[in-house]
Amino acid sequence: MHLVVVGGGVAGLGTALAGARAGHAVTVLERDATPIPPTADAAFWWDRRGAPQVRHSHAFLSRLRNLLVDRAPEVYAALLGAGATELRFTEHPPPTLTDHDARPGDERLRAIACRRTTFEWVLRRAVLAHAGVEFVDGIAIDGLVQARSVRNGGAPNGGIPRVAGVRGRHTADGRSFELTGDLVVDATGPRSLSRSWLAEIGVDEPVEQVVPSEIVYLSRFYRLCDACEAPPASGPIGGDVGYLKYAVFVGDNGTFSVTFAIDTDDRVMRRLTGVEYFERAAAQLVAAQPWLDGRSEPITGVHSMAGLRNRRRRFVHDDAPVVSGFAAVGDAHVCTNPLYGRGCSLAVVHAYGLVDALSLDDGDRETAFDEFTERELDPWFRASVQQDRESQAASHPDGPLDPQRDLMREVFRDGLLPAVRTSPAVYRAFLRWFNLEATPDALVSDPEVVAAVMQCYSERDQREPEAALGPDRATFLAALD
Repeated sequence: MHLVVVGGGVAGLGTALAGARAGHAVTVLERDATPIPPTADAAFWWDRRGAPQVRHSHAFLSRLRNLLVDRAPEVYAALLGAGATELRFTEHPPPTLTDHDARPGDERLRAIACRRTTFEWVLRRAVLAHAGVEFVDGIAIDGLVQARSVRNGGAPNGGIPRVAGVRGRHTADGRSFELTGDLVVDATGPRSLSRSWLAEIGVDEPVEQVVPSEIVYLSRFYRLCDACEAPPASGPIGGDVGYLKYAVFVGDNGTFSVTFAIDTDDRVMRRLTGVEYFERAAAQLVAAQPWLDGRSEPITGVHSMAGLRNRRRRFVHDDAPVVSGFAAVGDAHVCTNPLYGRGCSLAVVHAYGLVDALSLDDGDRETAFDEFTERELDPWFRASVQQDRESQAASHPDGPLDPQRDLMREVFRDGLLPAVRTSPAVYRAFLRWFNLEATPDALVSDPEVVAAVMQCYSERDQREPEAALGPDRATFLAALD
């Protein structure tokens, strides 16, 4: 089978890798006409205009790490060789967790610490090494090519429109471009235009659910100075102080980033896009302070992203596909708020799910891939939407009362979080949930976890208050001036 993959980012490269390893011929079409840099550090300055998020913080969770270890071990070895490291969570438990004994499965609770550009650089090199892959850059896609057939009044596959390729143009000189294939894969990310492409060839518009995240994302990268070491791994890596969420992301080759998430309508906080304000803000935040105590230097300005959203598309209606010869992977299909760091991991998982479905007969593969998406990605879409709603409610305490929502927030704050720091079972269950190794509802379906959480919640009045991870809003803003 010939796969035509539109988009050369993580989702597209993941599809190309999985497809080539399964024996398919793959052509990747990428709009950005920029050669691959020679090193991981050079890749950080890669001109990836089609993917402005590359110089923002990213997480590469255990689900992705384990997928690569199991199905593409040479890629994982190449990541480590390029300077990525493993985040071995259970080897650095909270100091309040007195039982440090290893448990079966701990070796699977490891994430990858590296920059998005390094991950993409290694993945592209791995894809280009496959003889069955052709990578063509400088191509802008304008639409789809529809298969022609005299069957069923001109539409193949029982009246369902079938995609036979793509049409577009070379960005350098405007020359037209057309390529046919057995399957066109949209891997163009959250700003995908494939909905309009499909409408142009008569496909019923895919059902689409869009929920804005209502946040602005701000990131700045740093590098540890020569002979300086990272702070101990046992401390907090981020926090939510109500008016601001923040986190420190460990990168590769001595790099790390600090990211803030602020409400879209919080104009006062927009000052943090300025370098001086960003630095003053980070210096007040408990988890960021050790990283910025003189052991590091900034290597970028402050990058911001707005317009972030959760989005889910459906290409199967009433158990029947609306189109054949076409699929969407990653953010082009299911997009979640990047604040939760799930996008790259889910994109590669999705790519492998698509390629696995290609072993089935035409018609069955669309349904099987839809079922895979519903099982493996949809729960995280719903969880992201719910987390965003909870976050918005917490940052707007004067909003309408919701007793059930308020109770759940109290149980999370005064039950789950303390239990994570004291119960080995809850700690590992939380890590599995955070790293996509368990379903979003796993925390509330495990009796041992629920019992430990409710025990901590019942003891909330007997505990000392938790140390704040940042100042109150008034103190924070005063320190910015």
